Amino acid sequence: MKALNAIVRMVTVGVLMAVIGPVAAQQAYPSKPIHIIVPFPPGGSVDPMARMAAQKLAEKWGQSVIVENRAGGNAIIGTDAVAKAAPDGYTILVAGSPHVISPSLLTTPYDAIRDFAPVATIAASRHVLVLNPSLPANNLQELIALAKSKPGQLNYSSSGSGNTNRLAAELFSMLAGVKMQHIPYKGAGPAITDLIGGQVQLSFQIPISVIPHIKSGKLKAIAISGASRASALPQVPTFAEAGMPDYELAGWTGILAPAGTPKEIVDKISSEMARVLAMPEINEKLVNQGLEAFISTPEQFAAMMQADMVKFAKIIKAANIQKEN
Repeated sequence: MKALNAIVRMVTVGVLMAVIGPVAAQQAYPSKPIHIIVPFPPGGSVDPMARMAAQKLAEKWGQSVIVENRAGGNAIIGTDAVAKAAPDGYTILVAGSPHVISPSLLTTPYDAIRDFAPVATIAASRHVLVLNPSLPANNLQELIALAKSKPGQLNYSSSGSGNTNRLAAELFSMLAGVKMQHIPYKGAGPAITDLIGGQVQLSFQIPISVIPHIKSGKLKAIAISGASRASALPQVPTFAEAGMPDYELAGWTGILAPAGTPKEIVDKISSEMARVLAMPEINEKLVNQGLEAFISTPEQFAAMMQADMVKFAKIIKAANIQKEN
């Protein structure tokens, strides 16, 4: 009987440890450095938001939060690294709307929905149309007239084939009835550098990437998406004000984890980001960069990703953009 009781106690302890062990590990999260992967080069639009999130998470949790730029392959390289990472919350991705555009344009080694756990949105973004100052157009109507007079001769840069700024340009071309040449880059940084250098003539970028260059006169902004003017760029008219009322395309930046990451960890990161985005100083910082703080639950984020994938696929089909191998 004593032997039987001993066995029962051992089995009971074993079962409790099996149940309590993972829970205790999740409650202790984070207990080591967290790596945030940015699938674009430094200097673009996603990178500064990743670094802001990293700083605030590190301050709160007392753990190092390291931002790693893994650019290349239209963001596929860095994104795939996270898809294949251990689902333990220690390797996460800061991505943007291109994450749900890529499946319609590119062959990816991962499933943009199934292989990731949506965690938290960070910001919603507009698109501002910027020109190299040498281009002889000072407003939207002059640009449309110039593009019509030179079909296929104006070049626009994008942050990659599967990026919202590429679709922003394609939507503009459809509505304006013009044809332009697409020049893809490995991120917003090099796309903007060549725009300033004159290798390309125009680009659709989110404000955070180009505000300093607009203010310095290195770029010329002629229109911005949204229902009203951006407080960070009050001199730039909306597309509606500039004569294109049907133009609208928004983007987002958010945090994704590998599929299978425990819900307790996902919820912990999500609730902390909601707290950070509610800080007045963070909200003001985002507004000054032409962004809007965007708080959502993991469930709301997941639903938005699904809806955006459908919406962007429709634009790609209407523009007859062919999928790349």
